[in-house]
Amino acid sequence: MNWSYLAAAIPKFAEAAKLTLELSVYGIALSLAVGLPVAVVTAYRIRPFYFLARGYIELSRNTPLLIQLFFLYYGLPKIGIKWDGFTCSIIALTFLGASYMAEALRAGILAVPKGQIEAGKAIGLNRFQIFRYVELPQAWAVAVPAIGANILFLMKETSVVSAVGIAELLFVTKDIIGMDYKTNEALFLLFASYLIILLPVSLSARWAEKRVRSAKYGA
Repeated sequence: MNWSYLAAAIPKFAEAAKLTLELSVYGIALSLAVGLPVAVVTAYRIRPFYFLARGYIELSRNTPLLIQLFFLYYGLPKIGIKWDGFTCSIIALTFLGASYMAEALRAGILAVPKGQIEAGKAIGLNRFQIFRYVELPQAWAVAVPAIGANILFLMKETSVVSAVGIAELLFVTKDIIGMDYKTNEALFLLFASYLIILLPVSLSARWAEKRVRSAKYGA
């Protein structure tokens, strides 16, 4: 292990980690924003959007992110639609992530006891108010573990976007290995970078899950 080279390479990995985090934040935020309405449509079987939503979920969850990314980056320009690699990466992460978030939130919505809904009606809340103040908070609480797992999944999936030239962590690692043949140093920094990024997120997700469980049982 060449420690002097490793120290010199840290700034490159810091920049790549910054880009990885930026991709993650956009992908996660947009996945939640898109996933919630899809979850509502599928949970309440709202027609005519229900079958479109189910079709989207099945397509997204049953095709690899790399194929989705290649379709956006290499396929769409054939019909005159051209986006840069960063935009395609965000869209692909959102397309994949929103389907997983939708399923997690759908499960949360369906887990809300019917008695809670009836209680909302009894005190004069309309349908939207029941969803906003009764169902949605409880659905979020139930979905917290799955959402946490999906967030970690999406952050790790950012490694795929190196295929379209985005200089995130895996791209920099392969660049160092290819240019300088410093395999051990590059892989060590890759491992350390992902650990630094993902470990706090994992611990935060576990803490949030415990908080929700404690609130549920009054602990």
